[in-house]
Amino acid sequence: MVSSEGIGRLAIVLVGAAAFAAIGVGLFVLFPETLADLLGVLAALAVVAVGLRFSSSIADSVFPGYDVAEVAVEGPITRDGGGGPLPSSPRATPADDVVEQIDRANEDGNARALLLKLNTPGGEVVPSDDIRLAAERFDGPTIAYTNDVCASGGYWIASGCDELWARDGSIVGSIGVIGSRVNASDFADKVGLSYERFAAGEYKDAGTPLKELEEDERAYLQGLIDDYYETFVERVSDGRDLDPEFVRDTEARIYLGDDAYELGLVDHLGTRREIETKLADRLDTDEVTVEEFEPERPLMARVGAGARSIAYAFGAGIAGVWFGEGRDSGFRLRS
Repeated sequence: MVSSEGIGRLAIVLVGAAAFAAIGVGLFVLFPETLADLLGVLAALAVVAVGLRFSSSIADSVFPGYDVAEVAVEGPITRDGGGGPLPSSPRATPADDVVEQIDRANEDGNARALLLKLNTPGGEVVPSDDIRLAAERFDGPTIAYTNDVCASGGYWIASGCDELWARDGSIVGSIGVIGSRVNASDFADKVGLSYERFAAGEYKDAGTPLKELEEDERAYLQGLIDDYYETFVERVSDGRDLDPEFVRDTEARIYLGDDAYELGLVDHLGTRREIETKLADRLDTDEVTVEEFEPERPLMARVGAGARSIAYAFGAGIAGVWFGEGRDSGFRLRS
């Protein structure tokens, strides 16, 4: 059954197309007798095409085709999706892009609610928090959901939403922070490399892989981890209305969706269709229409992303051997 909005959109497009067709025929076919008929027809068709696009834009603004915005966070969460010296996975989530999409949805008067699709094992701490803050800024209902994995930084983000949905077999949790460094001092000795320090500040080079970690440096770096962890616990306990001690008692475990639901880490278990039904009730409408918001990238950025994917396919194995799971060889923090 066609809705009144659909009929209105179609009427605007048809009227606009007819008007521009008449203008095109009048300007390029009937009046200028010196123009070749074929050239006139082609010019008229071009005007009709412009008219269709113009009319469609007007129809979209008068009769919006959606009332819910969806933004996806998929893959590891990083600041820029992988702009380091080595190629990262092309599926990494650029946090700045996600924040831009959420803010754009918030400024869009058609988007009355936000769906945040979280299928991520986590990632960098501050970029994860930036996405959480963007979700909190959204003026309307916000529902986070996962089909597969909502762990660590993904759960950090979910704490900024009104609800979290999962499937029975989804992986949820991992409320913790990890830091890592490559200890390459023994390898350096074997190949004849030595570390010579030039630094101002006692802990400036803490975590440098070419030297052994001193005990006071270890305590300093562990302190950073502990501070981030306490922030994580605070975000989750406040955003999810959970007792901080309960959050700590999870010990960064992961849970299947049904277990997470029983523990209160997840609000509802259900499918995407059930989420849309719930949103329709909240928005007091028969059904909702979801629009996927994607990053607005210029052509060269899209070309660069494609080139990065090719480079990753070629070089990820070598990078994994020499640099482990990260791009940097120093100390790294991630949730």
